[in-house]
Amino acid sequence: MPAQVNRRPVSVNSNHRCSLQFANICGNFKLRTPRLGSPSLFCVVFCLFAALMSFATDVVTYHYDIARTGQNLQETILTTKNVNSSSFGKLFTSGVDGIIDAQPLLLSAVSIPSQGTHNVMFAVTENDSVYAFDADNGNQLWHVSLLQSGESPSDDHGCRQISPQIGITSTPVIDRAIGPNGTIYVVAMSKNSNQYVQRIHALDITSGAEEFGGPVTVKAKYPGHGDNSHNGYVIFDPGQYAERQGLLLLNHVVYTAWTSHCDERPYTGWLIGYDQRNLSQTSVLNLTPNGSEGSIWQSGAGIASDGQNIFFLDANGTFDTTLNKNGFPANGNYGNGFIKVSAAGNKLKVADYFNMFNTVSESNNDRDLGSGGTIVLPTMKDAKGKPRYLAIGTGKDQNIYIVDRNNMGKFNPHSNNIYQEIDGILPNGVWAMPAYFDGNIYYGPVANNLMQFRFSNARLSTSPLSKSAAAFAYPGTTPSVSANGSQNGIVWAIEHTDPYDVLHAYDATNLANELYHSNQALNQRDQLGTASHFGTPVVANGKVYIGTTNNVTVFGLLH
Repeated sequence: MPAQVNRRPVSVNSNHRCSLQFANICGNFKLRTPRLGSPSLFCVVFCLFAALMSFATDVVTYHYDIARTGQNLQETILTTKNVNSSSFGKLFTSGVDGIIDAQPLLLSAVSIPSQGTHNVMFAVTENDSVYAFDADNGNQLWHVSLLQSGESPSDDHGCRQISPQIGITSTPVIDRAIGPNGTIYVVAMSKNSNQYVQRIHALDITSGAEEFGGPVTVKAKYPGHGDNSHNGYVIFDPGQYAERQGLLLLNHVVYTAWTSHCDERPYTGWLIGYDQRNLSQTSVLNLTPNGSEGSIWQSGAGIASDGQNIFFLDANGTFDTTLNKNGFPANGNYGNGFIKVSAAGNKLKVADYFNMFNTVSESNNDRDLGSGGTIVLPTMKDAKGKPRYLAIGTGKDQNIYIVDRNNMGKFNPHSNNIYQEIDGILPNGVWAMPAYFDGNIYYGPVANNLMQFRFSNARLSTSPLSKSAAAFAYPGTTPSVSANGSQNGIVWAIEHTDPYDVLHAYDATNLANELYHSNQALNQRDQLGTASHFGTPVVANGKVYIGTTNNVTVFGLLH
């Protein structure tokens, strides 16, 4: 599947350009410092520095890749030996103008006009701002507001889930190959004279300037007679929705998905795609067109993909227990489902699904799948050597569901016909996203320990192999993993607690072995502050980036 975390190799042409660009500098350098000998020394040093920058890791989407594994396997600086309170800690903070709910993103070796080349960290806020900072020292490189004249960020609609204002909630996505310099795609909500607006923006990564004629206002309709329908179509009302889940870029289309404000009807389940090259709308799918509810939010987790199809967990909503001859809901309502959507030809269509046998009662009791995210798992071989193509998902009902992506199980009113199910293993349920690394899955359920499960012969262990000593209060924790290949695996997790939150680092092979936490150092040296509600640590190039209520806090090696 297409990876979204990568190292950018220095090509022969890049080296050639380096020697051309600095030939005069090297010559002048020789005249001024003859003791250094060959004029090539400066060029060699410079090009080695440039090579290090260009081999840095880019993080361009939620949880590192479109499978949403949560693993960065190219971390060569941080190890299980140097992540400890004596050598690792808080380096700096980068202040912003509002709450950061989205995950920060990272690009290496970006040329900023009149400011030189930088590794860049991008952050977005609920005040409708986009920031670019130097990822190595925290200095601001540029900042733009996405508000138009007379606008403000949206109010919270009396719902404290995203509060006190709603601007940019979801994790953006970046493509370095589109536009003159590369492009970051952002969805922003605003308000003007009591009218709510949702827009998708395409911004130049070097300046924040709008591209491709943007922004484009989000508008949609879909055939149906469900909530907020008129003349045979369900209508997208921008005031009723927030874009919380991380954006997905797949085959030149940016996919958005929409959730409600505190389950306040009328609303339905929308998935909408936009061409990344011109921001034209490519396709619209509604998951409950003849019913209600069924939003997509996943505690901020991005919808996942295997490179062709889209996978996600739908929240509580209408599900048709009457099926057509192909086993699909008769009226097209897929509330509270584990959904596979085909994106063939950039047109959205439900290709397969799984709903629990008790899906209606779970929806009615708000015990749905929608609070968790899904991971498209790497191909595994079972005990007979047969390749297995799996996805994993969990929500509020405490169960782990693993589906065969080629035969997800659909709906049976008497039993769940899926690849593997582990019941009751995640007490209090999951309002978070798991992470995958080296055959392991890491879950952080509400008010519980971080748990490690392991695959063997394409089957997941039915009990945890290890647990953290710390328990994670609501909403639990969304871990991420850094490693150098299969070595030096570290699981990073944020604990929400008073008076300020805590960053934890664990040995990925055994969560009982805690390497570091941010309360260990004296004099509150590593104080984190208040991290994003569903925040996840981003680890790359020897640093850990965490969005908070007023800044990005960055950790790394102290010496």
